[in-house]
Amino acid sequence: MNVDYIIVGLGLAGVAFCEQLQKHNKSFLVYDAGLNISSTIAGGLYNPVTLKRFTASWDALNQINTALPFYEDLETKLQVKLDYKTPVNRIFASVEEQNLWFEASDKPVLGHFLIPEVKFPSNKQINAPFGMGEVAQSGRIDTSLLINGYRAYLVENKKLIEKTFDYENLKIDEVFNYDEFTSKHIVFAEGFGLKKNPWFKNLPLNGNKGELLTVKAPELRLDVILKSSVFIIPLGEGLYRVGATYNHEDKTTAPTPEAKTEILQKLNKIINCPFEVIQHEAGIRPTTIDRKPLVGEHPQIKNMFVLNGLGSRGVMIAPSVAQNLYDFIENKNPLDKEIDISRFL
Repeated sequence: MNVDYIIVGLGLAGVAFCEQLQKHNKSFLVYDAGLNISSTIAGGLYNPVTLKRFTASWDALNQINTALPFYEDLETKLQVKLDYKTPVNRIFASVEEQNLWFEASDKPVLGHFLIPEVKFPSNKQINAPFGMGEVAQSGRIDTSLLINGYRAYLVENKKLIEKTFDYENLKIDEVFNYDEFTSKHIVFAEGFGLKKNPWFKNLPLNGNKGELLTVKAPELRLDVILKSSVFIIPLGEGLYRVGATYNHEDKTTAPTPEAKTEILQKLNKIINCPFEVIQHEAGIRPTTIDRKPLVGEHPQIKNMFVLNGLGSRGVMIAPSVAQNLYDFIENKNPLDKEIDISRFL
């Protein structure tokens, strides 16, 4: 069987690239065994502002303008609710931070996102003596529902092979031969699994472990996303996703008591009401040394590509970088220099 593309991996990057292929009527197959859980357990937050320093995230305006219609189209295709548009409220730690917020809101790109006022919570369960600043055009994508729903969609359309890709079985010639399939192109979108990929394993994909808690706090009644030392993301029915931690040493996906304690200590400084921990999850984010994605063609093997390194902002980044890669392959448009793997070669 001949296809235009083989895609290895079905996280956020894989889904976004599949959508580019379907949009342009390209044939493809996806190999994914369902073992990479970082996309499914992610907080799913899209937020165009780096709230530690009040700066716009890299390529924020383009990314948000690409991502929002992308998820809207997926909701229609999968017949599910994925996008929960919710403001992010950044809790200020001082009067100085209030002033920095107003300064930032006057800057060209940030003016699209930062509301130039200080809000004080009417909810007495929230500790914010210096008030909060609100970020517009933010929200949460239900990544678990997205990935699982998209898997089911691909299975139904006979486009998903649910098994681990065996690198040794790939035969490389003028085309790529794997199992009974022949493909013009192959794209590796494996997340942290790229570290085992013989063709791209030397790229500086570091990976860091993130842990999240799901808590039940009926008295909190929060209708915005709170950001202080951790994010508190409302899920509905009194449930909240809280996190996340960043661990650059531990590369296992087992939840740890140390991370749980860290999150709980931070959460208790933000809210006053009782809560119950419902779930504790961990995953490895595919991160890079310069916090930019790894996208491009193998330097020696023609038509072999990588789409990886989306990190903690994968929900927002994936649609635009997938589009950039598709245009690079099919239309010979240049890759954004910020994401091109040639910067490391």
